[in-house]
Amino acid sequence: MEATDFQPQPPAEDLHFEIERAGDYSQYLLHSKAEIVAALRSLIQRRALVSACIDPGRIFLLTSVLDLDSDSGELLLDWGHDEHVNGQALAASQLILSAEVDKVKVQFTLHDLAEGSLDGRPAFRAALPNEVLRLQRREYFRLSTPIARPVKFVTTIKRVDGSTLVAEASLLDISGGGVGLMATPSLAALLPRGSTLNDCKMTLPDEGLLVGRLCVRNKFDVTTRGGARYVRVGCEFINLPGARMSMVQRYITRIERERKARLSGMA
Repeated sequence: MEATDFQPQPPAEDLHFEIERAGDYSQYLLHSKAEIVAALRSLIQRRALVSACIDPGRIFLLTSVLDLDSDSGELLLDWGHDEHVNGQALAASQLILSAEVDKVKVQFTLHDLAEGSLDGRPAFRAALPNEVLRLQRREYFRLSTPIARPVKFVTTIKRVDGSTLVAEASLLDISGGGVGLMATPSLAALLPRGSTLNDCKMTLPDEGLLVGRLCVRNKFDVTTRGGARYVRVGCEFINLPGARMSMVQRYITRIERERKARLSGMA
C-alpha cells in the first residue's frame, strides 16, 4: 500500500510534539533496543499510518513502517506518491514521526533517510531511533472535579512591574497531564500562554497537598447558562515526580469510583 502525501501549511510555532519535550515525558520514553523494536513492530502489525513531519515543520508525509531488522539496526518506511515530498524527506536532517495504536501515541525521531527497497519497490531506509515515546492516553483521563468538594489552587504570580500576587482559583478538571483552572478574566490576563507557574499548591481531598510546576498551554472563555463568565486556563504539569503523579492517579481513580457507585445506586 502506498502512502498518501499531504502538505498542510500550519504556522511552525503551532506544531508541538511531546517527544520534543522529552524532559517533561521522560517516564514514557523507551530506551532499550528490545522495547524500541517491540513498539515499532506493533506499528507494522497494526499497519498503522504514521505522520512524518519534515523539518522545518511545514510539510508532512503520511507513511507507514514496512519492516525492520534488529540485527542491522535499520527500518524501512513506505515511499510516497509525490517525488518532491520524497526528495525533501531524503534531504531533511530530521523527521519526527507520530502514530497512534489502540489509543497509545507512539513518537520517534529519524535522521538522514536514504533510499532503499522492499520486494523490488522503493522505500525509505533509516537507522532505528535511539528512543521512542509511548504515551498511553488513558493515563491522561480528564476528571471533572466534584462541585461538592472543590479543589482549590494557589500560586504566586510575578507581575511585570516585579510585584507579586497570591492567586487563587478552583480546579475545573485534573488529569495526569495537568489541570484546568476556573479563572476570572482579570486573573487569566496575568497568565499568558507559555508562562510557567512555580510552587503551585492544590489540596486533593483525602490525598493531601499536591505541589508542582505548571505551564499555561491554552485559554478560552466560558459563559454558563446563568450568564456568568470565566476563563478556563489549561495548564500542563512540568516534571511532576512519580510519587506526586501517583497521588493524582489515586485521587482520579477514587473520585471516578465514587461517581460510578452513586450512579449505580440511583439506577
